[in-house]
Amino acid sequence: MTTPRSPKKTTSMPIIAATTAALPAVMLSSLALAQPATALPAVQTQKIPASLTAAMQAQAAAANVIPASAVAATIPAAMQPMAPAAPATYTIVRGDTISGIAARYGLNTNTVLQLNGLSGNTIIYPGQQIKLSGSAGAPSAPAPAPSPAPSPASSSAASYTVVSGDTLSGIAARHGVALSDVFSWNGLNGRSIIYPGQKIKVGPGTNAPAPAAPAPAALVPASAPAAPAAPALANTGSYTIKSGDTLGGIASRLGVSLSSLLSANKLSMSTIIYPGQKLAIPGAPAPSAPAPAPVSAPLVPSTFLGYTYPEAVVSSANANKALLNASPVPSTAQMKGIVADTARRMGVDPSLAMAFAFQESGFNQRAVSPANAIGTMQVIPSSGEWASQLVGRKLNILDPYDNVTAGVAIIRALVNTSKDLNTAIAGYYQGQYSVSKHGMYDDTKAYVASILALKKNFS
Repeated sequence: MTTPRSPKKTTSMPIIAATTAALPAVMLSSLALAQPATALPAVQTQKIPASLTAAMQAQAAAANVIPASAVAATIPAAMQPMAPAAPATYTIVRGDTISGIAARYGLNTNTVLQLNGLSGNTIIYPGQQIKLSGSAGAPSAPAPAPSPAPSPASSSAASYTVVSGDTLSGIAARHGVALSDVFSWNGLNGRSIIYPGQKIKVGPGTNAPAPAAPAPAALVPASAPAAPAAPALANTGSYTIKSGDTLGGIASRLGVSLSSLLSANKLSMSTIIYPGQKLAIPGAPAPSAPAPAPVSAPLVPSTFLGYTYPEAVVSSANANKALLNASPVPSTAQMKGIVADTARRMGVDPSLAMAFAFQESGFNQRAVSPANAIGTMQVIPSSGEWASQLVGRKLNILDPYDNVTAGVAIIRALVNTSKDLNTAIAGYYQGQYSVSKHGMYDDTKAYVASILALKKNFS
């Protein structure tokens, strides 16, 4: 049973509502900002507006305005962000680029490149040190030379052994000589690649190689009677390139001009040479019979799985293999990290990307196939161009980071445009168009099964 309740009086409700509306938070905050120099008026009894409209009008009439003189015109110095000061030298870490380092310290990319004797396509690697201040002609930090550096006047025929992280500009600066002189003495140019263990002349000297130079004694001029093999080499009319050779060095040792050597072999200063390649030596008499010397095996064979690739493709593959062999590359463990990190950043399952990298190369950045598939992800140049379009920038597939970026970009595109994962995996091996037109070949099916098994292992 319920007891009827008498209705409550509600006459005070409009007054409470009007009082609340008359004192919003904005008005309370403006009271706190009133000028302290103004004397406070005597407390007066506040009239309660009769309506909400009256309350809003009273608020507008009584609103205080913060004077312009109380507002700061500029951001206080203590609150302004400080640009990080650029150190004298910087050690490359995984994922770095020259442009990114320059932007981080507010420097110009071209200035950093010139400071370190680099170009836009130079490969950098973790642990390498670059200069961020100073000048190209002054050393950024003292570095131990293999022997005490004599004065320029007494440093003729001196040589320096390249160590990991060296650059030609850095070597020139440490020995107090001009970079152009180092180029001239060693037959090098701005695009030449140097490698640890290579001997570099740091003094004018003569055309005779330094005692520790990698060139065999048989290549000294014929005037040296202690080298009986020299005439035989000169009379062959050809020279087989060895690791560490440069065109300028070969021309100097054999007593011919660099221009005539280039002309005789239809080469240019930017041509890449590789060990095992034969050069014609101009001005030397032709041999009476073919030399029985053994021919060096190419770095990359011409056949794979019973298929022989065109000579031009195999030649490019050998050139790329020689270039990677002469360049520092990450270890297997480092490449695993690069693949996993790149996949996460690009939204691809890391276990899938690592399965492709293991299947294709075993995480070996120096791997090159007869089809000229390059690096850890085995990307051919045409696929590298496609990957460049996918990521919106030019990729250098000889660079380990760009190589992985290209491979992961292709995997991502195949996964997004294929009907299922198996078809996407098959597209990486056989080609997406071929799979859609002919279906999976037997070797493609085996490839897909292997990738899926490896993906499970890396998960």
